[in-house]
Amino acid sequence: MSAIEETLARIQRHRRQRQALAVLAVAGVLTIFWMGLQYLNFDLWELTDQLPTWYDWLAAFKTPNFQDFSLYSIENGLTGWSGLFDTIWYVITNPLAGFDMVMNSFTEGKETTLLGLSVVTVVIGVCGTILGFPFALLFGVLGSERVTPFPFNFLFRGVMSLIRAIPALVWILIYVPLAGISPVSAVLAVGTDTIGILGRLFTDELEEIEDGPIEAISSTGANRAQTVSFGMLSQVSTSFIAWTLYSLEINVRVAVSLGVVGAGGLGRYIQLKLSLLDYGPAAAGILMVVFIVLTVELTSSRLRARLRPGEEGGSSRSLLDAIRDLGDIRKWLGTKVERN
Repeated sequence: MSAIEETLARIQRHRRQRQALAVLAVAGVLTIFWMGLQYLNFDLWELTDQLPTWYDWLAAFKTPNFQDFSLYSIENGLTGWSGLFDTIWYVITNPLAGFDMVMNSFTEGKETTLLGLSVVTVVIGVCGTILGFPFALLFGVLGSERVTPFPFNFLFRGVMSLIRAIPALVWILIYVPLAGISPVSAVLAVGTDTIGILGRLFTDELEEIEDGPIEAISSTGANRAQTVSFGMLSQVSTSFIAWTLYSLEINVRVAVSLGVVGAGGLGRYIQLKLSLLDYGPAAAGILMVVFIVLTVELTSSRLRARLRPGEEGGSSRSLLDAIRDLGDIRKWLGTKVERN
């Protein structure tokens, strides 16, 4: 047998081995999946028998009722889609009065109108993210081996791991003696959850930075704090902001979940309407959740697109430069001309 034939035979043998391993891996995963379903008493036929009941339950949501959309819809007894569209038309045709009505819906109606409850949900997510960010930054930086020597950095990593091990739904229960089941405890829960998740992302980013800038800053006689700030954080400032915006997306969703357990916002409204079998308003609340989540996600994605490291030398920009660029209207409109 020639060398070429031997090489071909070896390649084919390795290929068959990889295919066999792939088949075994898939079979193993499917076996684990099946055993898990059996352990949970999964019954496909029982689910099939329940499908008509499930379809009837979903049909109850086919007509959203925006009766609680705003103070205007409540005061005028508007129901169905009229509660939404008539309110919008009122704001368009009566800008001043409409603006006052919307602001009142945000303040006086923050516990009764969908507009006010939506703002509560978003505020919980935003404030929780802002509250957790500085602690996430602190623990994320100190958790990096480039900043804190091994094994001391694992003290900070361990704290972040402990925080991540406890879901936000449990954190809010931990804060009940402090603030009760309220939007305040929801902010504390979201903020705590942000420390564990965002801090870990910050640590991972710092582990991937280049050594060149660090050595360059150190060679100038900079102290440890200056080296960390200008040699390390300057390389990841854009990524840190991008990860924070991504965390905001997640936290708005978490805020909805916390509302289900009574923390306020749209989650509480939906849970209350479902408990009363009032499916029309519940469907309207669900549509508002979809609208808010998609709006926050699209806005965050657009902001993160403006902060891509490879865009206009993004990786070399400072933290202040990255924040300042978010307010540059010319960049958003694509009319800014960079000078070399």
